[in-house]
Amino acid sequence: MTRYQPTYQHSIEHPEAFWAEQAKRIPWYTPPQTILSYDEQQHARWFSDGEMNLCYAALDYHVENGRGDQAAIFWDSPAAQSKRTISYREMRDQVAYFAGTLTQLGVEKGDRVVIYMPMIPEALVAMYACARLGAIHSVVFGGFAPYELAARIEDAEPKVVVAASCGIELGKVLPYKPMVDQAIELSAYKPDACIVYQREVHRAELGTHESTTDYDWEALVAKAPLPTACR
Repeated sequence: MTRYQPTYQHSIEHPEAFWAEQAKRIPWYTPPQTILSYDEQQHARWFSDGEMNLCYAALDYHVENGRGDQAAIFWDSPAAQSKRTISYREMRDQVAYFAGTLTQLGVEKGDRVVIYMPMIPEALVAMYACARLGAIHSVVFGGFAPYELAARIEDAEPKVVVAASCGIELGKVLPYKPMVDQAIELSAYKPDACIVYQREVHRAELGTHESTTDYDWEALVAKAPLPTACR
């Protein structure tokens, strides 16, 4: 705590110098030369000429620096009465293979992916896989009504929707797939594909709508040819 006040004061009085120093701690692809700039509307832009991949910084970097066997995720769900610990290496590999499945479905840099899942590790896998490819993910709260999900699908126009078969709330199983189907029916925009992670407590029926092709998460990952590197 003795360093807090002078560090804070430095960040306020010399923000560019302070954040330039902090930026050196991040693994950039291209380190930024411009720390702070402003657009025509005087909106601040930080590190505008720097390039990085957030998935690499969060996972691959730690594996490469000897922390692969350390825990990256502690998942403890009272609702599911389940606990899991996932290492950096395990998480990187799961993400890399799932990124490969997204690539097989045509997801590229700049494409959108809607994620409609409860707070399970696979939701993080889907998010990091999007970041790995440079795709944009939109997380929709699992359990939102079909109308609300449809509105977000129309806004994002995703190539793929990633969903879980169900959520668990207050000891009750809430099937997600029927709500996804209804949302796609309501939406004027139709995604190309829907990937469903099947939870053991409730397995969803696939192939239940005509406009969007359903895929089983584990079956797709099993067919992924090679793990996908960060873009």
